[in-house]
Amino acid sequence: MIRPASFVPSVRVVPSGGALLFIFLEGRLLLREEGTLPHGRPEAFPVDLVNPLGLLDGVPVYGARLAGEVPAGYTLRPLRGVYGVLSEDLFGLAGYAAQIVEWDRTHRFCGACGAPTVRSERETSKVCPNCGLSVYPRVAPVVMVLITRGEGGERELLLARGPHFAPGMYSALAGFVEPSETLEHACHREVREEVGVEITGLRYRFSQPWPFPHSLMIAFTAEDAGGHLVLQPEEIEDAGWYRVDALPTLPPPFSIARRLIETVARGE
Repeated sequence: MIRPASFVPSVRVVPSGGALLFIFLEGRLLLREEGTLPHGRPEAFPVDLVNPLGLLDGVPVYGARLAGEVPAGYTLRPLRGVYGVLSEDLFGLAGYAAQIVEWDRTHRFCGACGAPTVRSERETSKVCPNCGLSVYPRVAPVVMVLITRGEGGERELLLARGPHFAPGMYSALAGFVEPSETLEHACHREVREEVGVEITGLRYRFSQPWPFPHSLMIAFTAEDAGGHLVLQPEEIEDAGWYRVDALPTLPPPFSIARRLIETVARGE
């Protein structure tokens, strides 16, 4: 979910009647019943936490939280569920808007002194007028590791499923980077903790913003270096080796996990 290259982020956006609006309520996005985004001035809708986000091809873009009833002719849809409904660019921008609105909602008060915060007029930050603390949108790095073994048609991928996954779905291993930890160290630690095996040949592949709620996914591949599968019960419900020509149900197409698994399965 990457915001489009034509989008110019800015905290100084002049409202207009043609503004593009991303309005959320508890992880759901407000859309017209035909599946398009609302347009207009933010104050024409029952919203609060209005955030100027920038310009998309010269059009002002705002994020906000729904504070009243869903307007007639509109519906709320889970953000993950609007993939394929919105264009890829708008879907990526929706992820950005969701993170800014949620950051605004959870940082209305200073974490140091408890005073109400205000939006900076220079940058995307919240400032405490009492003690001067500045808070920026949070980005939590997450490493993802796809482990392989074997060659050619016998090549296998180590895939696992967490207790909250959709039924039958498996993915690569992933976990948050901890304080004072490198990405490489996090990869080795997460794999060891979750499935009990060792890895070698760690290789960075690509990354993806992931607004559920505020992560940056960083994908790696690695080779099996030995060890028996020992699952971390609170994190991993099941795990196993799957041939590249007999994979289980995979994560949705817009996810970095799906891209990583399919890239490796193709031998790239």
